[in-house]
Amino acid sequence: MPDRPRRRTRRRRDVALLIETSNAYGRGLLQGVIHYAREHPAWSFHLMEQGRGAEPPAWLKGWKGDGILARIETPAIASAVARAKLPAVDLSAARLLQKLPWVETDDAQIASLAVGHLLERGFKHFAFCGDARFQWSIWREQYFTQRLREAGHDCRTHSGWSGAGDPAAERRALIAWLRSLPKPVGVLACYDIRGQQVLDACRQAGLAVPDEVAVLGVDNDELLCELAAPPLSSVIPNTHRTGYEAAALLDRMMSGEEVAAEPHLIPPLGIAARQSTDVLAIDDREVVRAMQFIRAHACEGIDVSDVLAVVNVSRRVLEQRFRKLLRRSPHEEILHLRLARVQQLLSETDLPLYLIAESTGFEHVEYLSVAFKRELGLTPREFRERARS
Repeated sequence: MPDRPRRRTRRRRDVALLIETSNAYGRGLLQGVIHYAREHPAWSFHLMEQGRGAEPPAWLKGWKGDGILARIETPAIASAVARAKLPAVDLSAARLLQKLPWVETDDAQIASLAVGHLLERGFKHFAFCGDARFQWSIWREQYFTQRLREAGHDCRTHSGWSGAGDPAAERRALIAWLRSLPKPVGVLACYDIRGQQVLDACRQAGLAVPDEVAVLGVDNDELLCELAAPPLSSVIPNTHRTGYEAAALLDRMMSGEEVAAEPHLIPPLGIAARQSTDVLAIDDREVVRAMQFIRAHACEGIDVSDVLAVVNVSRRVLEQRFRKLLRRSPHEEILHLRLARVQQLLSETDLPLYLIAESTGFEHVEYLSVAFKRELGLTPREFRERARS
């Protein structure tokens, strides 16, 4: 009996991961890479525990691997990756190696979510607190300021933090800036560490959070956000998908495919609202009362008639005041909060759609699906697949 032909096995690919393990963003990227590797098991990794901007590992010099996934945020990392002369994908906005494809969170959409979140809370004064070391902070400042200008608002900025100067002097400058802002003010911090610093400075300055200063971070590092005082609201990046997409690009490159040196920008998932922005900066008591009721009961199947039962104005007057202060009607606010909860459940659970509909106040799955597609441009199934891919 002739021997059966041996099945040709794919050679295992060795991939270097120059991604920090010291923060939630980097760990989220690594989870996405792991997901891709589980679907393509002929991968092995070289990884060392490191912080943002750490020196390249000594073993990379002369390493005979197949590809590199890197957060290229320093000239040293850029030089090490370039010397390796291997297929590589950049997961940083710094763009120190212009010839590489790069995958990053969409900073324009982060800014849009942040502006919407703060406008919903009735703020008329806005500020951005950045970190001058990082290109993504500069972009977030630019997009945040632009989105506010389009909405008819100005933005005060403080982006002098470098981490290299006198920490006490920088802290004093931050406190002085916060005191100088018109109140109440909504502040976007470029990332959660900066948001935590802003909260600490508010405490030292005697500024009430969120009543005088509401603070929103980026990255949703749950440990940092929950340890902050008060707990920090934060934009949720889709780090899992970002890491997955970067791994997929590198796989194509290691297979000999030409991949253009262009951006692949991944939209954020939404906002994790916590106590640092849990406020309504509105003088209209009836609108505040209506909003508090809507926030508490939006997913219980309420409609505008239920809202009218807790305020002392007519439907027409309430509609006018909502439009003026919040830029949407009471009905639109109810729907907005329901859909936000739907997005969270689609992203974080495996609940079937009919149970999600029941728990978010939709009488029928069909109505949920139609409303979801109309407002977000995706079906619930497409949204779930994109959030988890």
